[in-house]
Amino acid sequence: MATTTREIPAALTLTQSAEARIAKLMASAPEGAIGVKLSTPRRGCSGLAYSVDYVSEANPMDEKIATPGGDFYVDGASVLYLVGSTMDWKEDDFTAGFVFDNPNATGSCGCGESFTV
Repeated sequence: MATTTREIPAALTLTQSAEARIAKLMASAPEGAIGVKLSTPRRGCSGLAYSVDYVSEANPMDEKIATPGGDFYVDGASVLYLVGSTMDWKEDDFTAGFVFDNPNATGSCGCGESFTV
């Protein structure tokens, strides 16, 4: 009996707009940055928030997603909160930022800065 393996899907899907923003960030990244990392630190009125920062060293526990403009990392401790999510970059006349469609979130604060799972 043959054993089959299947590829594990990424914890997070990036839209083309998000990938383009990552490329722009990496083009002007500080010296020593190897990529951009998403984490979900505890903060805000709902408990968890999305945080995107430069990263200077790879953590073997983080999930690495290769994009055309540079590597994107998902914090290993945050993966369970993000499985099945989509990350997009939105800009309009008044705001610009990453936007998350997270099926694991059961609630969010009124300002949209934090979420609950």
